[in-house]
Amino acid sequence: MEREQAQAKISFTPHPYQGWWHKLSKKTLHHDLYAGLTGAIVVLPQSVALALLAGLPVEYGLYTAIVPVIIAALLGSSFHLMSGPTTAISIVVFATIAPLAEPGSSAYISLVLTLTLAAGLFQLALGLARMGALVNFISHTVIVGFTAGAAILVITSQLKHIFGVWLPRDQSFLNTWSQLIERLPQWDLYALTITAITIITAALASRILPRWPGLLLAMIVASLFAQATGGEASGIKLVGELPSSLPPLSLPDFSLETWQQITSGALAIAILGLMEAVSIARSISHKSHQLHNANQEFIGQGFSNIVGSFFSSYASSGSFTRSALNYSAGAKTPMAAVFSAIGVAIILLTAASLAAYLPIASMAGILLLVAYKMVDFRAIKTILITSRTDAAVLATTFFATVFVELTFAIYVGVMLSLILHLIRISHPNIVSRTPDPEHRNRRFTSNSPKNQDCPQLKIIRIDGSVFFGSVSDIEATLHHIGNHSSAQNRVLIICSGINLIDVSGAELLKREANRRRGFGGALYLCSVKPGVRKLLDKGGFIDSIGRENIFHTKASAIRKIYKQLDDERCRQCSARIFKECPSIDDKRSA
Repeated sequence: MEREQAQAKISFTPHPYQGWWHKLSKKTLHHDLYAGLTGAIVVLPQSVALALLAGLPVEYGLYTAIVPVIIAALLGSSFHLMSGPTTAISIVVFATIAPLAEPGSSAYISLVLTLTLAAGLFQLALGLARMGALVNFISHTVIVGFTAGAAILVITSQLKHIFGVWLPRDQSFLNTWSQLIERLPQWDLYALTITAITIITAALASRILPRWPGLLLAMIVASLFAQATGGEASGIKLVGELPSSLPPLSLPDFSLETWQQITSGALAIAILGLMEAVSIARSISHKSHQLHNANQEFIGQGFSNIVGSFFSSYASSGSFTRSALNYSAGAKTPMAAVFSAIGVAIILLTAASLAAYLPIASMAGILLLVAYKMVDFRAIKTILITSRTDAAVLATTFFATVFVELTFAIYVGVMLSLILHLIRISHPNIVSRTPDPEHRNRRFTSNSPKNQDCPQLKIIRIDGSVFFGSVSDIEATLHHIGNHSSAQNRVLIICSGINLIDVSGAELLKREANRRRGFGGALYLCSVKPGVRKLLDKGGFIDSIGRENIFHTKASAIRKIYKQLDDERCRQCSARIFKECPSIDDKRSA
């Protein structure tokens, strides 16, 4: 918690590189160069495959691995976050734009670039508004459910390439699978074999040669197999030669009609991209011990998408795989991301023609591997066996992602996270506190079977916020505590666990004080934090509760309250739990 608060205090600076520029040296640049070139090799097959997933010509995946990567690295706060095309965003881009235009067409590309610009503007606005803490309210369960559902959709979207059959566009999850089964006689053995070779080669490479770029090796092996079996002459579909040029300038569509069509999807992509980037930056910062700033990350991601939309790049975000590799490869500063982008640019300029030999089925195999790695099986198992509530949220998000519109599923996930958070904080922990008679100083404890309550005074501690969402729960608890003159009509609330109170919470305390006064009791507060007391004071609530009923410590509260208890009931009481209790004569003389 302290770490997050410290991060929130870091303000945006227009020159975030000032935080790491002084670290540059010949040694750090050497580490960054090695990590960057390693990242360039890894991002190459992923970028090509993800562009295909997004419904774009494959070169747009490489373009997205150049300009946005540099901007996000230089303007973000994380030293190790590596941005670029990602699986989840690619599939949301396709789901948003495919109903509006033919994938791969000029109209489709224009809409995607406009979508990228709009998403970047949303991200930048959230960053400038210092809304970075919003990501903290997105439940991990929701992210696990969404990514698992997205993985299923990734696999579904590649069925036509894996099996080499034509499948209608814009079909639902179930319709796509049913039509695939109907076309069983049309399945292409070459496509299936190439997909299998890609997956097997990548799996073997990860085991036998873990430090080698397994996906790139798999692409090469699949390409050699395709050429050995006749290539296009055998009906094998190839990617085709890429343009050997740097990302060309582009111009998004600024018409009002277009923006009305893509705004909802752009907001969903903005939220998803920020969730990815900030969660990855936070995860790596736990290992690197580098303090990151969520607001600055919002700004960096926003600028990267805004600028990228004018350089033929589609929506990008942080990639966990490439960021983790960047850190493990020894990157010291964001210059590693810059070197990675430069490496991709050099490959694009010198080796783009080799894509002409690359089978599309091989790209589908790579996406199957990426989709498999998206699913956090361990987290899913933990959620299912530990919490019914979280399991319900997981299932809801997963099925909404698979069977409902993808952008809507993101909003469902966000809403579920907020509702879950509100439900949890609306039920603060309320515990009974009693002195321990066996302790020399009568230390207060909770729920000990040996301890007894005072028949006239109930002491409770509230751990949580007293606000409009928790008022009902707290009020119900207070109403169950003696509500007539012969019961525990006096209540002392220990407020050390209350960090926040709003007007609704203060009104509750005022009502409870007046209610107990009505049947001869009273409400007392002690250990009130300065922020809580300030609100009570400014709103006049302290006067309603009674200034004489608010104490700094439990000890001072009990000394004062004890004198107000009924003498006759004290004389007959056998509990004698307070230090003041042993002699009723002492109380009278006091």
